[in-house]
Amino acid sequence: MATAGIIVALGMAIFWNVYRMKEAAKPVTAKKIILPPFFMSTGACMYIIPIFRITPMEMLEAVLVGMFFSIFLIMTSKFEIRGTEIYLQRSKAFVIIIFGLLALRIAIKSYLSSTIDYGQLSGMFFLLAFSMIVCWRIAMYFSYKKMERKLLEA
Repeated sequence: MATAGIIVALGMAIFWNVYRMKEAAKPVTAKKIILPPFFMSTGACMYIIPIFRITPMEMLEAVLVGMFFSIFLIMTSKFEIRGTEIYLQRSKAFVIIIFGLLALRIAIKSYLSSTIDYGQLSGMFFLLAFSMIVCWRIAMYFSYKKMERKLLEA
């Protein structure tokens, strides 16, 4: 079961990097920044099933770790103006950070799996990922709006 999770996580990391490289060739819009967390939020339906529910302390831990991890994504997400449009700058550090976060996630998950139930652990890691992405996207949105104001002033 753990091996399948690692393979899926690795596949998602590869997909994310390829997707980001392709997206860097297209102009960014506020909608493209805001929508992914909304789509991901449907995953919170997992908490309807009791096995995935987490305690308030586990919730706090997951959110705080997610917020901390988002700092690394925020640092590698910069925008640039090309002509009359805003683009996301490509960053080699982003690839390294995504795979680094993946390795850290796998290590933490395997360590915690001996003390926390699999369902609760899944709930915690969903919340960790969700809070990381929400923080990252909020920061991206504000950065995008700043660039948009610069573009309008020019």
